[in-house]
Amino acid sequence: MSTLQIPIEEGQPSTSSTHGLRRRDFIKLAASAAASAVWKPLEAASATKLELLSPGIKVSLQISTNATDDDLQFARQLGVDYVNIPTGGRRATLGNFMRLKQRVEAANLKVWNIGNSNVHNMPEVTLNLPRRDQKIEEYKSYLRNLAKAGVFYTTYAHMGNGIWSSARETTRGGASTRAFDMGKNPTGNWSGKVFKGPLTHGRKYTKEELWENYTYFIKQVVPVAEELGIRIGIHPDDPPVPELGGVPRCIFGQFDGYLRALEIANSPNIGVCLCAGTWMEGGKQMGKDVFEAARAFAKMDKLWKIHFRNVSGPIPRFVETFVDDGYTDMHKLMKTLYEVDFRGALIADHVPRMVGGPRAGWAYSIGYIQALLAAVSAEKEPR
Repeated sequence: MSTLQIPIEEGQPSTSSTHGLRRRDFIKLAASAAASAVWKPLEAASATKLELLSPGIKVSLQISTNATDDDLQFARQLGVDYVNIPTGGRRATLGNFMRLKQRVEAANLKVWNIGNSNVHNMPEVTLNLPRRDQKIEEYKSYLRNLAKAGVFYTTYAHMGNGIWSSARETTRGGASTRAFDMGKNPTGNWSGKVFKGPLTHGRKYTKEELWENYTYFIKQVVPVAEELGIRIGIHPDDPPVPELGGVPRCIFGQFDGYLRALEIANSPNIGVCLCAGTWMEGGKQMGKDVFEAARAFAKMDKLWKIHFRNVSGPIPRFVETFVDDGYTDMHKLMKTLYEVDFRGALIADHVPRMVGGPRAGWAYSIGYIQALLAAVSAEKEPR
């Protein structure tokens, strides 16, 4: 999961926002958007109005916080304009954010997002554990540092016990890849922590607790995001199993949960990082397929980042596959994003390990994505 800065058209305030909408109005508009009606929300009333995103899908590459000159050259050779950079630990500082941005721009690239694993996913917040308030303050400081560095998008995840996987398996041609199988004792992982069932935190949590904890967090974060003009895209729970380790995944594990969460946030600055692969993992239980979800979130002006990847099938078992080798039609997904005028960042993600080293897999995925975008663009151009 990675994130970063937004290309904008300067001086043009956003005209799409849910800020200030009453509950019944939001539900009415959200339902209309989900049903395909064209939704033009009310003008934002945030302290710093969001800038419009410049036209076009921004294909981008994830690079390391320790990216070499060769890594930056590799990005340019792939033809991407934007990069996403994960950080964490002692590297998640304002000084490093500014250094990274300057270095990327010196290579004639742009930064979309700089992530911070220290606060990207916080069990303390999701489950109301000790140090919850300290972690929320740390998150606010992270947002302020992003803004100072000139980065105005970030991705947030709200999982109480990490990303769950079983032992790695292989996909096409023997490429090593992440897998999930409920029958093979999967475990959760996040930032060096391992979460094991049956109860990762010693007890079962209720759905009501999860909603209360989300509300407590988002109500403190929204004013800061609005003051700074930062967009926060929330990533789906991975995988979106209804409950793992005694922790419900009731908020960001289904479409209706997202709608309620966006209503609670009630802000133009809170939206969606749509991890297509994670959404596919959930299958029918998501309430809408990935195409329907993309259209609905786009009509709400809440769709700001896409993790463009594929999986073999929905839970209870899946393996992450090559972008062209899963159960979802990725040409159709690219066509959908083009039709809804998606203007955010689109990244390859969780790429299988190919012969030839790490760059081989990234080159294949980005090349395929670029080709899909070119094909869809050609299909839509007037003749």
